[in-house]
Amino acid sequence: MSNNKIALVTGGSRGLGKDMAIKIAQKGIDVIITWRSKKVEADEVVSAIEKSGGRAFSLQLDMNNLSSFQDFCKTVREVLAAWDAPGFDFLINNAGMGATVPFEKVTESLFDEFLNVHFKGVYFLTQQLLPLMNQHGGIINISSGTTRFANPGYSVYASMKGAVETLTKYFAKELGSKGIRANIIAPGPIETDFNHAAIRSNPELKNRLSALSPLGRVGNADDIGSVVAFLCTDDAKWINGQRIEVSGGINV
Repeated sequence: MSNNKIALVTGGSRGLGKDMAIKIAQKGIDVIITWRSKKVEADEVVSAIEKSGGRAFSLQLDMNNLSSFQDFCKTVREVLAAWDAPGFDFLINNAGMGATVPFEKVTESLFDEFLNVHFKGVYFLTQQLLPLMNQHGGIINISSGTTRFANPGYSVYASMKGAVETLTKYFAKELGSKGIRANIIAPGPIETDFNHAAIRSNPELKNRLSALSPLGRVGNADDIGSVVAFLCTDDAKWINGQRIEVSGGINV
């Protein structure tokens, strides 16, 4: 039977999730990542982890299709069985989508998709995966600095993230009897391909956001992945129910 800890990272094919998966693997933890449409990229992440001596696997998952969660959990169970593991230890609810839409132009269909991907999906995927989680593991959710400060165009996104922040406290309270910790990371502006690479492709926006930080720059993926990996170690065993903003002190 494998003695390695195992982490499941949703949305691990690119951006923050990719870096989280790689940083977690560097801690000696096996990783299962999910992808929605970018299978080739996900396979590249798996290969990178395997080349470094780790063990990884990728599975397809669409957070907007809640009816698929039951079959997804069965597949996770099969991967665990192939690894001779009784369960997994860390769930990182990272999968997401981005859009900058003024409040007056938000449609109900956009709202519903954000609701499914960022809140309802997180709620019920976690519920269905919980029987597969080992005791004394952890749940790490992902929020946003925009729950603390308002950024025009983010009314839907930030509202869903605010809901997940509240949910995280309830995870911590209700799952504590299993020794499962729950925390939430709130990144500030990060230069990735998220939201159509809004920061990376817009130098003016990047400069404006950089000026808001005492450290004079926007974040990179590895600014976030290393913190998530830390929360998957025993060094973080007494951190529970916390919102940890990793934003370089933007709008401090």
